[in-house]
Amino acid sequence: MTPSTTPLVTVFGSLHYDIMVDAPDRPRKGETVTGHAWHPKCGGKGGNQAVSAARAGVRAAMIGAVGDDDFGKALLTNLDRNGVNRRFVRIEPGAGSGMSVAIFDASGDYGAVIVSGSNLTLGEQDIAAARTMIAETSVLLLQNEVPEAANIAAARAVKSSGGRIVLNAAPVRELSGELIALVDIVIVNAIEAEFLAGVPVVDTLDGAAEAARRLVDAYPAAIVTAGGDGVAYCDRTGQVLALPAIPVKVVSTHGAGDEFVGAFAAALARGEPVEAALAAANDAAARLVATPEAERVRWYVKSGI
Repeated sequence: MTPSTTPLVTVFGSLHYDIMVDAPDRPRKGETVTGHAWHPKCGGKGGNQAVSAARAGVRAAMIGAVGDDDFGKALLTNLDRNGVNRRFVRIEPGAGSGMSVAIFDASGDYGAVIVSGSNLTLGEQDIAAARTMIAETSVLLLQNEVPEAANIAAARAVKSSGGRIVLNAAPVRELSGELIALVDIVIVNAIEAEFLAGVPVVDTLDGAAEAARRLVDAYPAAIVTAGGDGVAYCDRTGQVLALPAIPVKVVSTHGAGDEFVGAFAAALARGEPVEAALAAANDAAARLVATPEAERVRWYVKSGI
C-alpha cells in the first residue's frame, strides 16, 4: 500500500510522561520502600496505543494535548521518533503535561498514579481542527483518560465519516448512554468488565468469555483480556472466540494492554477478520511483556531527555 491508501488509525486520548521505579515491593499505606532504579518513559494510554498502531504498519495519528514544558517536548519527540502523525497534538501553555509515577515490584507487577494535566483540556476544538484527518480515519481509538464529552465529540465525528469506534474503557468509570451508543467494539480487562457488566468476573479465559457475552447487551462487540490466560471476544452475531495467551517469560506487564489495543486496531483497519486481529494483538502483547523496560526505552535514556 502507498501512504495515501494505507489505513489510518487515529487515537484521541492521553499523553503522559512516566517515571518508572523498580523496587522490591510496592509501598503500603505509610510505608517507604527503597527502590534500586528508575527511568523515564513516554506513555499515556493514548500515546502508547498510537505508537503500537504505527509499529503494526498502518498510518497512526494522535489527537491530544501537552503542556509547554520539558515533559511535553519529550512526548512530542517520542511520537515523531515512532512515526506517529502528531500534527493535531496541541501545546497548551496554561497547563502542565500529563505525567505518572509507576512502581514495579520484583514480580513485574506495578501500581501507578497519574496526573492528567493538559489531557483534561481536550474538547470539540481539537476535533474541529483535525476534521480533514478524521475524514480519513478507518478506526478511532478512545480511552477514559480524557473528558467523556471530548470522547463523544470525537466518536461522533469519525462515525459520521464512516470510521469504526474502538473504546478501551480504562481507567474504568461510568459511561453515558450517548458514548456507549457510538462504540463498535469495547476492550476491557476482567476488573473493568466486572464494573461495566455489573456482575462478578472470574479472571480466567472462561470468565473473560462469559463477561464478553454479558457486555454485548450494551455494545455490538466486546473483547475481554484475561492477562496470562488469554483473550475472549463476543459479538451480537453470536460469534464467540477465545485465544489462549502466548507462553513467554514475563519481564514487565506495563503497557501490555495498550500494545494489544493498538495492534488490534491496526489489523482491524487493514480489514483483517476479528480472529486474525486478535491473534496479531495477542502476539504483540506477548512480545512486549517479554521485553525489559530498560530495553524499551534505551534510546530515550541515551538521548538525555
